[in-house]
Amino acid sequence: MPGVLGFELERDRRATYPPRMLKIRSGSRWFTGHPLADLILAIGLSLPGWAALAQSPLANRLHSLPFKIAYETYTNDNWEIFVMNADGSSPVNLTNTPREQEHYPQASPDGTKICFSVDEGQGRDTIRSLYVMDADGTNRKKLVDHAREPFWSPDSKLIGFLPQEYPKFNVIDYYTKGMSFYDLSTGEVKPHPNSANLHHLYNACFAPNGKWVVATVHAGMGVDHGILLIAAHGTNIINLKIPGCRPCLSPDGKQIAWGSGDHEIDVAPIDLDADSPTVGPWRLRIQDKTNETYHVDWSPDSRFLSLSRGPASKGDPTKPGTFQSACEMVGVYAPGWDLCAVSAEREGTLDLNQAAVEDFTMLTTNGLSNKESAWLRTDAKKGSEQ
Repeated sequence: MPGVLGFELERDRRATYPPRMLKIRSGSRWFTGHPLADLILAIGLSLPGWAALAQSPLANRLHSLPFKIAYETYTNDNWEIFVMNADGSSPVNLTNTPREQEHYPQASPDGTKICFSVDEGQGRDTIRSLYVMDADGTNRKKLVDHAREPFWSPDSKLIGFLPQEYPKFNVIDYYTKGMSFYDLSTGEVKPHPNSANLHHLYNACFAPNGKWVVATVHAGMGVDHGILLIAAHGTNIINLKIPGCRPCLSPDGKQIAWGSGDHEIDVAPIDLDADSPTVGPWRLRIQDKTNETYHVDWSPDSRFLSLSRGPASKGDPTKPGTFQSACEMVGVYAPGWDLCAVSAEREGTLDLNQAAVEDFTMLTTNGLSNKESAWLRTDAKKGSEQ
């Protein structure tokens, strides 16, 4: 005789809410797609507990995560780096430096440190430097001058950065020449093996398997504008042939998110273990026809995305320590810009102006040029959502 009939929810990381599939258990055996599954699902979703699961606000789900989010913001006439809970609560200023301008935080994969950029000086005499500090803001240290847009190796031992193209400062994002790596244990800086041929890159990001660095290129390396995979330890370069900029690879190494336009973020599969990785068709498109959307970043469990969102502008010259250019660039004040989070477990098009609470939540609301969010593990051993 079979044992007691039971059931459990089947949900992969791409599933939407409400859940789509049940497994039926008879004794020790499980059956997927059992004829009773649809009936049980229909009945279950009418019960209070299941309905709550199907409609759980995203903010509630984020609140229980063992993650925080670092970000740059402009407050009291100064750029600072703040950190907040994954749901946007309890923001804390980590830097508190009235004469230095901090931005572009990047959290180490092990959750112990944050690297970031610091601007000192004014105008073309500005020096943008690479710094690192512990995740709580202590043990701050300058590493390299004239270094831009840092990124972490998967083992949290190296910080990659893009050297500035010329000595005089320019705020333009692709004002870079080459690629280098700072070794935290030795203090040694080593150039990428193909550094001499890397030109006008920005927004670089290591692949979780350590084999690739993905970056945007603009008017360099024979490419007008594109997203490249660069072999981390060799000379191979692959044009992914996807439109847009600022790519970010998911920590599980299975997906890529990028800005496919000023008003949309796309998410698609990618096989980073292949000899010649390619990007599949987009499966999630995040749109905002009113505001620009930029600076997408993945949660450590690859289930959520954060991004910057706000009206197009060219900065505000009255703000000390800022520059005039497109407001998505580092060091340009972006009035009205805030951070939001979305579920990456759904598919199709998500319109942020019509999104339901289970798929979308604002993380900041003060409009003080909140940009460049970076998810931070607070419990690397325990991992993802409890």
